[in-house]
Amino acid sequence: MKLYLHTDGGSRNNPGPSASGIVIKDDTGKIVASYGEYLGIQTNNFAEYSAVISALTKAKDLGATEIVIIADSKLVVEQLNRRWKVKHPNIQPLFLKCWNLMQQFKKVTIKHTLRAGNKEADAEVNKVLDARM
Repeated sequence: MKLYLHTDGGSRNNPGPSASGIVIKDDTGKIVASYGEYLGIQTNNFAEYSAVISALTKAKDLGATEIVIIADSKLVVEQLNRRWKVKHPNIQPLFLKCWNLMQQFKKVTIKHTLRAGNKEADAEVNKVLDARM
């Protein structure tokens, strides 16, 4: 089964109150999961990686064998595609966790989108943060 994982992370004041937003769709575009998680005081990059980790875990639970990760974080997309080095010590363990989770799927595609193409996941982030403020 193929799933599309739309992920976003946000931090107000960076670092500040942060959250992840995840929207998972099937091949027909139907939403099979949609949620956000409060992450405490963190950086934007931490939140972006946390969203991918959560989406990968959920996709595995849903029985996916092939996934497409769609994120608006250029940093996360380029690092997971192995085009950029992971230099920051706080990001290295998050990258490793993503990498290990990705190995559980037969096929993984990682795509960058602009913020406009990620509105649903962004809305999940803001819903969580607005509820906390």
